[in-house]
Amino acid sequence: MAQFRLKAVSNGGKVVLKEFEAENKKDAQVKVDRLTKTNGLNVKSLEEKSLFTYKVKRPGKPKLVGEQEAYNREEVEKALIKLGYEIISINKKLFNFKGGVPHTEVVTFISLSADLLKQQLTFDEILNLLYEDTANKRMKEVIKTIQKDLKDGKEGSEVYGKHEDVFGKFAAYMLSVASTSGNMALVFESTAKFLERDAEFKKNLKRSLMMPAVTVLAVIGVVLFYVGYIFPATAELFVDMGITLPPMTAATLQLSYWLEANWLILLLSIISPIAGLIYYFKTPKGKLFLDKYIIKIPVIGDLLHKTSIEIFSRVFYTLYSGSGQNIEVIKVASEACRNSYMEKRIKEVAIKKMLKDGAGLIESMEETGVFTRTAISRFRLGAESGSLRENAKQLAEYYEVQTTYRMQSVIDTISLFVNLFIMIALIGITVVSSESAVIKPN
Repeated sequence: MAQFRLKAVSNGGKVVLKEFEAENKKDAQVKVDRLTKTNGLNVKSLEEKSLFTYKVKRPGKPKLVGEQEAYNREEVEKALIKLGYEIISINKKLFNFKGGVPHTEVVTFISLSADLLKQQLTFDEILNLLYEDTANKRMKEVIKTIQKDLKDGKEGSEVYGKHEDVFGKFAAYMLSVASTSGNMALVFESTAKFLERDAEFKKNLKRSLMMPAVTVLAVIGVVLFYVGYIFPATAELFVDMGITLPPMTAATLQLSYWLEANWLILLLSIISPIAGLIYYFKTPKGKLFLDKYIIKIPVIGDLLHKTSIEIFSRVFYTLYSGSGQNIEVIKVASEACRNSYMEKRIKEVAIKKMLKDGAGLIESMEETGVFTRTAISRFRLGAESGSLRENAKQLAEYYEVQTTYRMQSVIDTISLFVNLFIMIALIGITVVSSESAVIKPN
């Protein structure tokens, strides 16, 4: 978020200076208008913090070039003169591309924080160490901002909420919870584990689907090129010589002519439904529909379903206090599970049943219909034995191991079908080519 500074005068003549954050200048102006109407302020200026580049020198020393954030040029100039520098130039940086933060940087930041917290270092010391060791410019800026906000006494939700674009919505929430929890190291460690598993799962899923998809498309492209260009050039030679074509060769030539005449219609008939489905699945209603039925697909659906339950259990273990009201814990865990249908069922059935009917956790979870019998069994055992939190952890670890092995099985199964597809395509090309090779003149 961008930082802004408001300078105004109250009805009593008192100068008011207020710094705040907003998404953009328009959002900042809305906040200022609301503030002035409420308090009757006369706005003098609204400045956005910008990045300035400067070039300075000291007598007998080389020139120094650097960057500094400030609300205006005069602030930078005063600060440099106060430090004893002679100003050569100060310019506002027109383009300030902050760049992104790789997922690995975020995981490293959270993992190292968890490890150092276990070693009894203060979080301020940890932030200093991580700031020095981080090479990514944007991440350094984020760490610096977090440290400043914590020193200013801001709430965890405010400190980390502004960095959702870097950490992600769930991780930002977990880190804000950690700042007020009794076991900061545990929350950081669990968040790091979640991010690592999330990255690993996405990488494996991409590996299991992306490469086979590229391979299949490449094979289809080769077959179409053969049927549409190479084969007709050969077959038409026989037609020109008045030779009768064998059935398979004649049928393939007719297919080639049909593809040549209708390729645009065929292409649109394939691309349009796919584009329409992608657009639909990106809408809230479409995503809900996809998430509802994708977990019912054999093999891959079971894998996705159990991964979502694993994430739910891991978050539940991290946040569950074991006493008092834990509705918020269940809500956060459902939002983290990466399946909008499961999230909807947990919120609208389980939580509603607990609040409205006073039902127990296990009964409410069972009513949703989105948890496996194994999951319900583990949670029930935990509730009956008074170790619900530990059983949630055991369930998460059990499904972690199972989904890891299942993912490899999925990859092997998909590879098998891709190889079968390639084999069938090659056999088809070979048979057609062989038939045309033995054609004899009439």
